[in-house]
Amino acid sequence: MRESIKNYSRVDEILAPPNLIQIQVDSFNWFKTDGIAELLSEISPIQDAARETLPNDLSAGRSPREILELVREGKARAEAVGGRFQLRFVEHRFDPPKHSEDECRDKDLNYSAPLHVKAELTVKETGEVKEQDLFLGDVPLMTDRGTFIINGAERVVVSQLVRSPGAYFTLERDPSTGRELCMTKLIPNRGAWLEFDISNRGIISVKVDRRRKMPVTLLLRALGYEEEEILSMFSDVDQPGDASLIRTTLEREPHARTTDEALLEFYRRLRPGEPSVLDNAKTLVHHLFFDPRRYDLARVGRYKLNRGLGVQVDPETRILLPEDIVALIRQMIRVQNGAARPNDIDHLGNRRVRSVGELIQNQFRVGLLRMERVARERMTLVQPEGATPGHLVNVRPIVASLREFFGGSQLSQFMDQTNPLAELTHKRRLSALGPGGLSRERAGFDVRDVHNSHYGRICPIETPEGPNIGLLGSLATYAKINPFGFIETPYRRVLKAIPNKEPKWLEGHTLREDVRDRRKKLVAEAGTLITADLAKSIARLAPLDIPVRPFVLNESEYLDADEEERHDIAQANTELNEVGEMITDMIEVRRQGEPHTARAVDVEFMDVSPKQIFSVSTALIPFLEHDDANRALMGSNMQRQAVPLVRPDVPIVGTGMESRVAKDSGQILLSRVDGTVVTATAEEIIIKGDDGKTYPHRVRKFERSNQGTVINQKPAVAPGDVVKEGDPIADCASTVQGELALGQNVLCAFMSWEGYNFEDAIILSESVVREDKFTSIHIEKHEVEARDTKLGREEITRDIPNVGEEALADLDEKGIIRIGAEVNAGDILVGKITPKGETELSPEEKLLRAIFSEKAREVKDSSLRVPHGEHGKVIDVRILTGEQKDDLQAGVNELVRVWVAQTRKISVGDKMAGRHGNKGVISRIMPIEDMPYLPDGTPVEIILNPIGVPSRMNLGQILETHIGSAARELGFQVVTPVFDGADPESIEDALGRAYIAHESGAVLQSGEHGEPVFELEIAEAWLQERGIDPAPVFSDQTRGVAKDICLRLWLDTQGVSHKKLDADGVVAKTEEHFRKSGNHPPIFGKVILRDGRTGEPFGQPVTVGYIYMLKLIHLVEDKIHARSTGPYSLITQQPLGGKAQFGGQRFGEMEVWALEAYSAAHNLQEMLTIKSDDVQGRQQTYEAIVKGEDVIEHGIPESFHVLQMELQSLGLAIELLQDPDVPALEMALSGALRVDDFGDGEMEERENDGS
Repeated sequence: MRESIKNYSRVDEILAPPNLIQIQVDSFNWFKTDGIAELLSEISPIQDAARETLPNDLSAGRSPREILELVREGKARAEAVGGRFQLRFVEHRFDPPKHSEDECRDKDLNYSAPLHVKAELTVKETGEVKEQDLFLGDVPLMTDRGTFIINGAERVVVSQLVRSPGAYFTLERDPSTGRELCMTKLIPNRGAWLEFDISNRGIISVKVDRRRKMPVTLLLRALGYEEEEILSMFSDVDQPGDASLIRTTLEREPHARTTDEALLEFYRRLRPGEPSVLDNAKTLVHHLFFDPRRYDLARVGRYKLNRGLGVQVDPETRILLPEDIVALIRQMIRVQNGAARPNDIDHLGNRRVRSVGELIQNQFRVGLLRMERVARERMTLVQPEGATPGHLVNVRPIVASLREFFGGSQLSQFMDQTNPLAELTHKRRLSALGPGGLSRERAGFDVRDVHNSHYGRICPIETPEGPNIGLLGSLATYAKINPFGFIETPYRRVLKAIPNKEPKWLEGHTLREDVRDRRKKLVAEAGTLITADLAKSIARLAPLDIPVRPFVLNESEYLDADEEERHDIAQANTELNEVGEMITDMIEVRRQGEPHTARAVDVEFMDVSPKQIFSVSTALIPFLEHDDANRALMGSNMQRQAVPLVRPDVPIVGTGMESRVAKDSGQILLSRVDGTVVTATAEEIIIKGDDGKTYPHRVRKFERSNQGTVINQKPAVAPGDVVKEGDPIADCASTVQGELALGQNVLCAFMSWEGYNFEDAIILSESVVREDKFTSIHIEKHEVEARDTKLGREEITRDIPNVGEEALADLDEKGIIRIGAEVNAGDILVGKITPKGETELSPEEKLLRAIFSEKAREVKDSSLRVPHGEHGKVIDVRILTGEQKDDLQAGVNELVRVWVAQTRKISVGDKMAGRHGNKGVISRIMPIEDMPYLPDGTPVEIILNPIGVPSRMNLGQILETHIGSAARELGFQVVTPVFDGADPESIEDALGRAYIAHESGAVLQSGEHGEPVFELEIAEAWLQERGIDPAPVFSDQTRGVAKDICLRLWLDTQGVSHKKLDADGVVAKTEEHFRKSGNHPPIFGKVILRDGRTGEPFGQPVTVGYIYMLKLIHLVEDKIHARSTGPYSLITQQPLGGKAQFGGQRFGEMEVWALEAYSAAHNLQEMLTIKSDDVQGRQQTYEAIVKGEDVIEHGIPESFHVLQMELQSLGLAIELLQDPDVPALEMALSGALRVDDFGDGEMEERENDGS
């Protein structure tokens, strides 16, 4: 890290970003407590063969509405008929986990804790209550990093973005009349959907649970409303006379005038074919809408209905009420008549997040319901005397449903651990896919597009580029999820008045209106600045609110998307004075998601930070405001693919988010307590807490991540250091001193060089390779099992048949490779032999066995070898055996795992990228002496193509290069937050100071790794010698001075007079001189480079500076592949495809055309026969090449035989006639006997009538 940090932000950060993984942790903690308790109360009590029904005396003569009122008032309830048992779950608890996290990783176990529930079984006959503590299975636990360990691998449960339960009103154009007609959906969390629509004739219809359509008044009558009541309920919103929607609907409804008739008609529509019985109809209506076990709006659904329909219902009421249906129809009529706005289904007020806790709860519910069904069945079989809760409950369905979710759900994903940023982003991802969500095939453009309600909630930049674009998003930096699942973002409240009894608050503010006492005497007039004395005078007045110029508070409030639409919200960079007052009277605001200009007194909130719009990845891109959105998207995504390097380097130009990302990523080690470091070794850091206890912290060394990159922690503290809880005490492979360091700062020139950087290719200097700047460590895990086979046990041994001693040199006496051994492709890692089936021996072999008394067994070599194309050093070996009580699969006696690490230097073909979407492949690594070099002899390290900048519109890389060169020269680290960073004037000042430092000789090459060190005193003395005051030149408060002095000094070197010119005149003079002479002034950030091969200067000055480059995980070593002979497909006998199968290159249809175009007949014949699927031909060719003979004539390709068989399977008798004169195919319809000739199967003779 550099000594000093220069922050170019102009907006004070009043709110630090929240803990970036808190959403995951809080959600799972809710599941462990309230989530499980909610489920247990939902299914309690479980009763056998019980039928819930409404008592006859209760339902007789009453409408469903009246019955519901009695049930809600507690005067009546549904009764359970029959049944002997009642099982109730009272409370639950978790026991401590059986295995630690490290143990689970090592032994492929689940990190989980046993769940116990206290159950009470009531035997109704005797009234006896039996209590028992039940084990409900192991529930996977979340680690404190927000991950789950399932079968030894870390997984993440991604949050899902789904449509919220509630009522949705939309307008759709009728194709026949062109009128816009209102359609409404009432979507519950669980239960029957209600779909309302208005026809072009003005009839309001409803569909219940996607069944037959019926007039909505029929539903209202069935609930117990009379005709006059119905007309009066809608009279104030409906249009009078013939235009009345309700009147039109009443006229068109079937002849069901009473509630009972309407109930029977309703029943007939929903249950056609069943006998219409009034009691059944009432029960159906009750179950459809008013029974909590069958219909559930969820708390969020009730909240949305109360808010959207204006009904005042208890938030805990999760069933539908008759007044809800009435209010919904009223709102529908308003929308149709233009008195209310329809809903936008893509608005974030209508989409909610299902976090990990809710997703697991839903899966747990599935398991509990299966368990409930089993318990009910068992209740019918068991005798009351012997019945216990343990006999009735089977935990297998619960365990199975959880296993199914964590192992197979689309939302439970193998964690991306390429680097700390990838891990953090994965935990903050939002997916619209998955069960209950969208499918990528059906998702249209609207749902994928950026919506104005995403502001501060979902990042508009970060999303994948492929078919999932817009369906996967990332939470914005400051976003939180409220208890209902809606995403909230923070704002600062704007106040316009202060109570006069708070004189300290009043001080420094400006009055907006005259202040008068009770006698109307003027105390202070509008526009007066309130001093301490004036504040005291105002405080002596009677209590009142004093109108002041609008000012913002430093506290923040979180608003959801619906709430935000009701306010005018100013931008974070709105100009404020020292006390937070808005300086201008007209302010740019957002009103209902659209930009507007408003008076300052109308503004109610203000953004917290310019970066609150963006996700964490996007907030790491400096000068994001100068990059095109498409390239910023690539930059955000590619940072997640950066490989951890051996010598990580913090970016010279950062955004200030680097330390926060590193801290919350989960890959760096944080102190668990406040205390003092006692010891700090590579294996362990021990901290003595303030409570006197010692707390050991294990340091992870050279562990393999899910993606094969390295997880390696290095202590960042020394004994004696005082630390606070949550402080970083060990860096990971991609951090330095707790700051994210994904890549390297390299000296970059934007120029073309011999065409080698054509099409975004990158030229690197050999110095980068030599200094291991982009060297990374990759670890692969290889494992082998010794099983029991039908022919005997497999054995791990050093005694392998037909293998020389040289190949066994690095194996121990058991046949396992030693740690530290260098291995290459094909080397044995673990020796293993497998029994072979006994073969019939020839007399000679029998004689030899009898003479040498060899053991009568046949084994084959099935050793674990290093795969093709891999190499490295063995860093760890683990042996798991049944004797050590390790959890091995059935039939496995021993499992050996070997970890092989390899260091990969950067090489031609590797993919590199900057943070601005500027990606490319290395085309050439050049000797240092051939690279272009600066006037002081420094060779550049990387050459990028300047043509890649204008069309891509990612100018951020140029600004980064300019300010990076100045910062490197002056020895500081730049912090330039997104949309609030260094402007062009600041960059010019920095370049001006760098020029002065360089010219004065104040830059000394004495830093670590030869980094320049800037001596300010030397530069100041040099300026003073020339009669220039150095203070304003090196002060950030005096903008433009450094640029002005730099240009004047440069004009002196050019012999141009400037004494009488002001600052603007100097700039004009500089530009004029540049046009005439072609010499670039220093603030242009360009230099004259010389060709390293010839020493000649290039024709144009070149932009040179420091840019932060990343090495991405798309490494050439993983992709390059070659094959001579290898495995073949069983059916077609053609070589397999792909590197994993050690396959060949496909010679496809278009390649055949190319050879045909060149008349390359023999090459083409080879490609289609011996190099592909002529089995006999390729064998003979191989022999011919070995013996040095000519390659003989080709045979028939196997694919021809496959075609022949296919046609035979269709009943066509096809065979190749080997007539030397007439090579031909014969084809005919085959009779039964003919078909019999094709195979060995039996077939009855059947007449062929030729049809």
